[in-house]
Amino acid sequence: MQIRFGDCVIDTETRQVLRKGSEVVLSPKAYRLLILLVETRPKALAKDALCRALWPDTFVVEANLSNLIGEIRAALGDSAQQPRFIRTLHGYGYAFSAEAEATTGMGMEPEVRAYLIKPDGQALLIREPQSVVGRGSDAQVRLDLPGISRHHARITIVDGHATVEDLQSKNGTLVRGERIAEARTLMSGDELGFGSVRVSFHIVSATKSTETTG
Repeated sequence: MQIRFGDCVIDTETRQVLRKGSEVVLSPKAYRLLILLVETRPKALAKDALCRALWPDTFVVEANLSNLIGEIRAALGDSAQQPRFIRTLHGYGYAFSAEAEATTGMGMEPEVRAYLIKPDGQALLIREPQSVVGRGSDAQVRLDLPGISRHHARITIVDGHATVEDLQSKNGTLVRGERIAEARTLMSGDELGFGSVRVSFHIVSATKSTETTG
């Protein structure tokens, strides 16, 4: 898939970033951050959520994140003073603010990133890079069951890598039977527990036919 914005193109198949037709080099972490911001546009993402997505098993200071933002801006010809692509929300985080168009040569685009299988066999699809699991009507993955908090947990998927974090739920979140206190990396097939509700997590690569996506 190719994502076009301004004078830049991201090719997710070759993991290349082009500006005015010439390749620019980004570190792996900077590339993952750029993809996350583009995929969630125009939604703003909090700094702590971005840090957990990029360094799920490591504590890092916010300066690491701002350094990656600076690297991306330099590569894209953007600036903090007059941003064309990446907007800073002081005291909160960042957002991708430009119009972008995604196309593929095969006329296909990702549809489902992952899914959860409930004990009764029902599949709960995960389509967003960041999806809240809970019984609230605004949860991206709704589990309207006893013991589930309105905003129970958050599943983040960046460039094929998945993590889950508990959102201070009343009954806790478990990964492979262990209650977690911070973001935890997920593998396809892992058992998750939201309170007493057990589900299995699976990453997929389902696609749907389309020409472009805004």
